[in-house]
Amino acid sequence: MRREKMADKKPLTGPSGGDDNLEKGTIDKHTTRRLKLRRLLHVLILATLLTIIAAPTLSPRYGVVDNDLWIHLKTGDWIVEHHAFPHTGILSGTAADRPWMAYSWFAEVLLSLFHAWFQLVGIAVFGLLLTLSVACGVFWMVHTLSGSFWKASVLTIACCTGFLFNVYPRPVFFSMLLFAVSLTLLLEARRTGRPQLLYWLPPIFLLWANAHIQFIYGVFLIGLFVTISVAQRWTSHWRFADFLQPPPQLSAATLFVILGACLVATCIGPYSYHLYSVVFDYATARFPYTYVREFQSVTFRSYRDFVELLLTGFAFFALGRQKKLDPFLLVLLAIVSVIGFRTQRDAWFVCIPAAACIALVSAGANRERNLPEVSAIWEKAALAATLTLLIVVYTHAVDFNTPNLRSAIDEVFPVRAVNFLRDHPQQGPLYNTYDWGGFIAWYMPEHPVAIDGRTDLYGDDIDTRFMLTANGDASYVDDPYLKESNLFLLPRQSILARLLAADSRVNLIYQDSLAVVFVRRSDRVVESSPPRP
Repeated sequence: MRREKMADKKPLTGPSGGDDNLEKGTIDKHTTRRLKLRRLLHVLILATLLTIIAAPTLSPRYGVVDNDLWIHLKTGDWIVEHHAFPHTGILSGTAADRPWMAYSWFAEVLLSLFHAWFQLVGIAVFGLLLTLSVACGVFWMVHTLSGSFWKASVLTIACCTGFLFNVYPRPVFFSMLLFAVSLTLLLEARRTGRPQLLYWLPPIFLLWANAHIQFIYGVFLIGLFVTISVAQRWTSHWRFADFLQPPPQLSAATLFVILGACLVATCIGPYSYHLYSVVFDYATARFPYTYVREFQSVTFRSYRDFVELLLTGFAFFALGRQKKLDPFLLVLLAIVSVIGFRTQRDAWFVCIPAAACIALVSAGANRERNLPEVSAIWEKAALAATLTLLIVVYTHAVDFNTPNLRSAIDEVFPVRAVNFLRDHPQQGPLYNTYDWGGFIAWYMPEHPVAIDGRTDLYGDDIDTRFMLTANGDASYVDDPYLKESNLFLLPRQSILARLLAADSRVNLIYQDSLAVVFVRRSDRVVESSPPRP
């Protein structure tokens, strides 16, 4: 009888009993199911968040009304057509012989290919992909550093709000994305002591230097990281170093090799080390910071400026409340704050490091436990599918299509005036204004433009001369470029257009609600009666 009772109890005892395994298996199954549902919810939320961020790029009046878009497109077309890289001022009649480098050639070729494949919609799709890439890069950065999906979501919205729409989608978006990736790799290599993460930096700089000139910001980032890391090692035995975080467990030799490899990578391309001369020219230029709006300092007349300010303030506060100061992030944030608030288009240069500082400090002591899990393939596929579906639905809701894109272009650029000149050809040289130069170079390449948005090509003197003339400065009568021109395509409401309308030396041959066309009086000019506006 006793043996029977013991036999009955045997399956219920011991650490490997059947019921224990069943209960454990049931818990694991439920836990796995909840985890998958939670991660699926995160995918849906992230897709919605990215759609909201990218929504402005799907407006017909967004990317295609950018003045600088068209010179980038035409440069890409020229490179694809000639299978070569320009070294002088192509497309320009004023500066055709001046040295010039298409330092964003990689981005411009991609833009040209998108336009060749999908026409005007391809331009908008290219801008959409650039915007989504930057937003995804920022999310990946703050998610990796904070280990929290919700913190990453909030910081991504705040960060992108502060800078993403200060400029239209252009090659500078490559700088935004690659800067976020580089900063994340540096901070993760410092935290984990894994130099292998830094091996990604040279190939990143190879791409960066051929996509946009602000790769120099990345060179500054790595140079600062190496300098402060080595300085921390040298001063770690001093008393004041007790207030600082310990130096990273990365050898100085490795850091210098990575820095050198990145510098070499920036010189691999059609323009080699000569790109640094373009950097110097931009750094010493005066015209953009005087006349170009996006190069002006922050005015705090837009909500984006206040988001940038709050984000920077929170970042300094987060770094300051740490028990031990982080010298690299403090110095970085101080320097980028000066640059980011100096020019509106460089707001990204302060917003991205600020978001990284907040994300890193907010992880706190639970940093190791909260590290994000590796995303499964099904999650990436679900994110891509959901994001595509949401974007397609949104494009249909806002009537995003080719006719609306053409209408938006026609409202901003002299499409009808150029069409008239195609039907009634006139002899050049052409005189045009700064804002329309890029579009005319693309839409009417048979007439080299007098000026366009490439300030590095024309230089301060020529750019300033054209701006003064367009504004009706008294010295416009002595403008040599105006005197040499035979054909004038100008905004109808511009001061220069009103001055020429009263000039007996020119004839008005076309006008509409947006543009006017004048030709200089000459027997060789084929004049046409001006159509009704």
